[in-house]
Amino acid sequence: MNHFDYRDGELFAEDVPLARIAVDVGTPTYIYSTATLKRHYSVLADGMPKGTLIAFSVKANGNLSVVKTLAAMGAGADIVSEGEMRRAMAAGIPPSKIVFSGVGKTARELAYGLDKGIHQFNIESEPELRLLSEIAAHKGKRASVALRVNPDVDAKTHSKITTGTSENKFGVPWEQAEELYAAAAHMPGIDACAVDMHIGSQITDLGPLAAATDKAVEMVRRLRAQGLKISRLDLGGGLGVPYMVDQEPPPLPSAYAQMIRERVQGLDVDLILEPGRLIVANAGILLSRVIYVKHGAGRTFAILDAGMNDLIRPALYDAWHDIQPVKPDGPLTAYDVVGPVCESTDLFAKDRELPQLRGGDLVAFMTAGAYGAVQGSTYNARPLAAEVLVNGAQFAVVRRRLDYEEMMAAERFAPWL
Repeated sequence: MNHFDYRDGELFAEDVPLARIAVDVGTPTYIYSTATLKRHYSVLADGMPKGTLIAFSVKANGNLSVVKTLAAMGAGADIVSEGEMRRAMAAGIPPSKIVFSGVGKTARELAYGLDKGIHQFNIESEPELRLLSEIAAHKGKRASVALRVNPDVDAKTHSKITTGTSENKFGVPWEQAEELYAAAAHMPGIDACAVDMHIGSQITDLGPLAAATDKAVEMVRRLRAQGLKISRLDLGGGLGVPYMVDQEPPPLPSAYAQMIRERVQGLDVDLILEPGRLIVANAGILLSRVIYVKHGAGRTFAILDAGMNDLIRPALYDAWHDIQPVKPDGPLTAYDVVGPVCESTDLFAKDRELPQLRGGDLVAFMTAGAYGAVQGSTYNARPLAAEVLVNGAQFAVVRRRLDYEEMMAAERFAPWL
């Protein structure tokens, strides 16, 4: 459920008409719903065993106000860089609730996490494990560690967002995990206290998630049988969300939580989950304005002021986003919905049937709260989209749009020019 609805023929975000935000803030602009963020977090958290750490995946949406909204509800953070760690802490998430994932953590990042006292490092290779031990021992510390074990389970999702098969760069191969845990037990800077697993994103079938959870539970039991004190189980994230109004909905978070509860019953572990898309995707939209409607030889183009630099998912993943006019009017017409970026891949939708569009009309890309603004760029020297948070009848700009002078301010002419 989200809180973007039509009232008297006009699209609202909670109690705020989108047209009002367009007038006050301009377009393109990302708009997030506080009510949706809170509801999605609560539905998942309430279904999990008491004490489960819901570590929000900051890579899905790193806006400080979004993260702070979730932090106030008790969320932790799953981060993949020092920058995301700093964002999480700035938004009020304590280091004791931060989990550090990612395949390419640098020595500086590992040291920074150790100095801050983060909850857990999810380690993805033997070289990374040995480097962390060396840094921790030098500081007189022991790092709480999970090895991210690759279960070789196909998530049955898009090839570019699957992470749990033997062909992916992520994690330690299943066959090597026990040997590496045994080695970790003798490393002076390591407390190998957890097992971690994450098989991908936008998973719409509980089967792969159940299979991966079974393997994770099996790994915990096998390691304990060898005398290792495994007290935590990190099951990652990945449950999908509906991107099309009429598509069969993915499993509910409550069903996902029940599946996990059944499999970890009696295991006596502290659970960690790393949801991102599940919480923020349907909590956000991208608001854009039609610049022109262009009638080509055989196609009709709706040219928007939002481009692939603002929302790259369709170009990167062939991803679908429902597109809704803010004030729908007129007969259905087939449009190629495109942006102004000078690339043929700047295409949001092909032959999409929409109510008649005219220059100046507003449209909203739905389910854009995850992997939207965070993947934005200034390609074609275009300013990043603004971001707005709505709370009931209130709204606030939570990231302003930089002007062109600010965009160039960090650059310098070489001294010989």
